[in-house]
Amino acid sequence: MSNTDNPFGSSYGAATTGATSVSFGASAPNGTAAAADLIKDTTTAAFSKDVIAESKQQPVLVDFWAPWCGPCKQLTPILEKAVQTAGGRVKLVKMNIDDHPAIAGQLGIQSIPAVIAFADGKPVDGFMGALPESKVTEFINRIASPDGGRDAAIQSALDAATEATETGHFEEAAQIYSAILGEVPDHVAALAGLATALVELGDVAQARASLDLVPADKRQDASVRTAEARIALAEQVATLGDAVALEASLQANPKDYQARFDLAMILNAKGERDAAADHLLAIMKADRGWNDDGARKQLLQFFDAWGPTDPSSVTARRKLSSLLFS
Repeated sequence: MSNTDNPFGSSYGAATTGATSVSFGASAPNGTAAAADLIKDTTTAAFSKDVIAESKQQPVLVDFWAPWCGPCKQLTPILEKAVQTAGGRVKLVKMNIDDHPAIAGQLGIQSIPAVIAFADGKPVDGFMGALPESKVTEFINRIASPDGGRDAAIQSALDAATEATETGHFEEAAQIYSAILGEVPDHVAALAGLATALVELGDVAQARASLDLVPADKRQDASVRTAEARIALAEQVATLGDAVALEASLQANPKDYQARFDLAMILNAKGERDAAADHLLAIMKADRGWNDDGARKQLLQFFDAWGPTDPSSVTARRKLSSLLFS
């Protein structure tokens, strides 16, 4: 049976991620899972556990065979080799229909060998007859993504880490990014994301170390630039002093632009982005040339750190345009 003319549906690929526990595929350290874990015989009583339940973790091939079947004897070693080579992307369960005919009967199997693929608890694909190894491999690659769901799992993990960052759960985000990097050490988005999370957690040194691992040809990636800007801001803020004292200086002298500038930096570090931008805009309005146009340059650095779609970036950029071009 082909994927287009069989009653079991379409192809299937499986990947699993969690908020802080991320799975990138089931394989042994050498890339091939142990045969004992991948291949087993089953019975009618054990079918639900061995196939239905197990297929919710990864696709399971069920080989319906009988001792008297010559083509079955040809196909079985080919199946076992292909499943072992797949390294955990699929499992193989063998069912002797002479001893256990009920399941084959329920599935309408009238000739053997017959191989039915189960995924998410349901039959999704299958074939009849003894196929050559190349065709069996093609079949496995059709029902289980060739990378074992790794790319999909990584993307799902990135999405979860982004959501954790956006909602202020920086420790959770750092854990997820670290898990991704354990799988792909030079993953640019994960390195930048981890650096961002570490900055928010106050570990600027480790954030810098993370970003230093980004390959040289990827340094201009938008996520890397954003993380770099956040690190630079955090390093600047560490030298600025006390916000209360700066506010007192401004009350005494509203033209103390350095105090206003430093206060903007501290407010940004505290997450008060709109107030930080307003202080820089106030400097520009009063004295555009102060510190070699330093207020505008710092505001642009804020935009890099916040990202172009951040509401504070949008609002402050609109105010900046009005100030420059009105």
